[in-house]
Amino acid sequence: MSEAKLIALYPFPTDIDQFNRDYESHMKLLHKSLQLPEDVRPYSITRFMETPLGKPAYYQMFIFNFPSIESMQQGLSSPAMLTLAEDANRISSGGPPIFLFGS
Repeated sequence: MSEAKLIALYPFPTDIDQFNRDYESHMKLLHKSLQLPEDVRPYSITRFMETPLGKPAYYQMFIFNFPSIESMQQGLSSPAMLTLAEDANRISSGGPPIFLFGS
């Protein structure tokens, strides 16, 4: 079995401070919904920076690692993950997040 990844790309929000506050609440919801202790982080978060070439298309990337493709498929169909996807759409004021899946 190979590891699988859920990747969410968030467009630049219309209000960065509000997005950051909402995202903090979103991450608390993730931990609660998936019953993850606060110090357990099976994910990574990357914020993209503006460069002399301009503002990137995305503000932030979230990657959640699953032990296998099967566990990812099972997890994505759970009510908890569907609630998290709805919340991700709610907080993404710059447009809907892009969800990608890979290994």
